[in-house]
Amino acid sequence: MNGKQIIQLAAVLGACAVGIGAFGAHGLKDLLAETGRTETFETAVKYHFYHSLAVFLIGVLALVKPKWKKLSTAAILMTIGIVVFSGSLYLLSLSSISWLGAITPLGGVAFIFGWVLVFLSARAN
Repeated sequence: MNGKQIIQLAAVLGACAVGIGAFGAHGLKDLLAETGRTETFETAVKYHFYHSLAVFLIGVLALVKPKWKKLSTAAILMTIGIVVFSGSLYLLSLSSISWLGAITPLGGVAFIFGWVLVFLSARAN
């Protein structure tokens, strides 16, 4: 992926974060309160949005530093992290299927590896 594509991906991820967050705050408010999962859902939205911003900044970096090839992989790992970490928490919040909580750390690992690749990209050049 090039910088422009990464920025476009970030825009889609960010729009989804805002939409899901708004839906949770309004459309799912009573359900989340009943199940005691409001905080879990909010954590999912926060990490989704923070990492959408990170993907955006990675895209900007990729435009400025096109030789930093690991940035594309970092953006992919951040996206995987959003899907797995936030996605599992969204599903857990809505379904109360407790084993989904076991998947969440895998998304966290993807986030960590994404950040490590940003570090390695900057270090290499």
